Amino acid sequence: MVCVALPGLAISTEQGQLTGRGWEGFYRAGRRVLSRCQVRVAGREPLAVQARMTSADSARFVGTLRVSPQTGPDPDIVVERTRRADGTERITLHSAGVRPLRVPVEVALGTDLADLGAIACGNTGPELPATVHDFGLRWSSVGGGAAVTADPPPADALASAGLLRWEFELPPGGSATIELRVRPDGAGPLRAAGRAATSPLASARAVGDDPRAEALLRTSIEDLQALLLRNPAHPADTHLAAGVPWRCGLAPAEALAAARMTLPLGTRLAVGTLRTLARSQLRGPGPQSGMIPGPIRDAGTHLPPGCTGTEATLLFPALLAEARRWGLTEPEVEELLPAAERCLTWLRTTATDGLYLRDPLPGGPVRCETQAHAHRAALLGADLLDACDRPGSAELRQWAGALRTRFRRDFWIDDVGGGRPAAARAPDGRLVPHLGAAAVHLLDTGLLGGGEHAPGLLDKVQTEQLARLLGGPAMDSGWGLRGLGAKEAGHNPFGHRSGAVRVHETALAVAGLAAADYEKEASALLRGALAAAEAFGHRLPEMYAGKQRTDGSAPLPHPAACRPAATAAAAGVLLLTTLAGIRPDAPGGTVTLRPMRSAPLGEIVLTGLRVAGAPFAIRVSRLGLAMVEEAADGLQLRA
Repeated sequence: MVCVALPGLAISTEQGQLTGRGWEGFYRAGRRVLSRCQVRVAGREPLAVQARMTSADSARFVGTLRVSPQTGPDPDIVVERTRRADGTERITLHSAGVRPLRVPVEVALGTDLADLGAIACGNTGPELPATVHDFGLRWSSVGGGAAVTADPPPADALASAGLLRWEFELPPGGSATIELRVRPDGAGPLRAAGRAATSPLASARAVGDDPRAEALLRTSIEDLQALLLRNPAHPADTHLAAGVPWRCGLAPAEALAAARMTLPLGTRLAVGTLRTLARSQLRGPGPQSGMIPGPIRDAGTHLPPGCTGTEATLLFPALLAEARRWGLTEPEVEELLPAAERCLTWLRTTATDGLYLRDPLPGGPVRCETQAHAHRAALLGADLLDACDRPGSAELRQWAGALRTRFRRDFWIDDVGGGRPAAARAPDGRLVPHLGAAAVHLLDTGLLGGGEHAPGLLDKVQTEQLARLLGGPAMDSGWGLRGLGAKEAGHNPFGHRSGAVRVHETALAVAGLAAADYEKEASALLRGALAAAEAFGHRLPEMYAGKQRTDGSAPLPHPAACRPAATAAAAGVLLLTTLAGIRPDAPGGTVTLRPMRSAPLGEIVLTGLRVAGAPFAIRVSRLGLAMVEEAADGLQLRA
């Protein structure tokens, strides 16, 4: 159970006690400031009876025990603990007895002040010795220190044992509360970016026939708020951390992808992310000039690791172009346009060898999804350059048209099943034939003006065949889209990119299939993802096992998955807004609606969205008909 309000975390088991084992504890900025917090009442640990997340940043644990010998089997003390990511824990004792009770309470505390990376590798040291400090305890190491203070102050504090002690007199029905606060040395109260009054994300809501939609949207937005980070040097700009607990920093490609999926919640996250990454863009001479740096990422069984910097560089102009359609202001577009132009210049100068954009690593393949990202960036970038009266759009469109022609011939593998797109072309020209979820990027073509989607790399017949493959049992696990088809060599249902379900790719598949009018396949994947979300308490992990769904089964968690994760939480937003098919053109003053006519979740009403800088609400009926219920003044519905 992970409470998140970055840079703060609190990680617990369902027992509620923090024992110091594994990765339990309170964290601040990647360091564990408290690893052990064990409560004993009258010398005994409460029996855990309930544990649940109350929000993205807090959890509630309830335990009971019997302190009076005359009460029989019924407990007479209820212990309620509320744990928050900001480093506070409230422990409340409620008396259910019929007589006054004298209740001794002790809390055992300890920490190793270990970095999260060391904990992940199992390289933590022993607990540090404590000293009594300001109504609590303090620990210190070479890298800094941390302290716990208690309110009310303890009656006794034993540094050698790491114990704080109280004694309470509880009347029948009475209660007593202890509040613990843990902070690193020199740190004030946690001010999480997602808790600010000026949050970049709208508080949208979903109501309708399927109650899971409301829970998924609410939890997704809460998780996105919890993952927000703010650069102290540029406090107006927020972006998303990749995920908790292992990736609490910025991952450029995933931050851009998540910001793009959350455009229905407003453009402020997009602009903050774009500004942050524009500052990291490489300048000066050389083949990497204009790139946005990013780490290497595993690509599964059949391909070498790929460069996420390439993906981020291609996502940057696409996000800026689409954010403009959703309502990003012209001054903000003008501010970010030079960085987008540098991305497009890098694309034009790099994709000169045989049209294709190759991996930047020596001997790397020509990946299918990289061509899809590049094609989208070229078309949306050309649209953006035209809108801003900048040169270069004709060259981009000409290159994209030539790429489409070559790709449809060079990347399509004909077989008895109707064919499939190749995953990549090896340096020697050999096709890598394995079908995986990366192919969904071929359906994610991007939004142009007038509610139109950009053309894709596949022709109509190839698109239909890909839709059939994605909706087939080899790819659709019943819980979402597998990273690699179940019949492919090297398939592993737990493989990061070789069989596990990644929610981001499932959501892109649902949106792309729905936009291309393959609603049967889109609906099946949507229902599967929604069922998985329910099994995970509506907090979707970044991935989970691609085991086939059967009657009575549940999706298997992946032990290395981040949860919450930026792309998974943003995917929850995309899955639900796809039902309404909102295609805005704020500069043109119009919005086009292409709802899923099959209405796979019945009637749904989405309120609190943002289009053209104003609240936007839409209702989709059980017949698949959409009606706008709130919109910006002057925004016209386009047929």
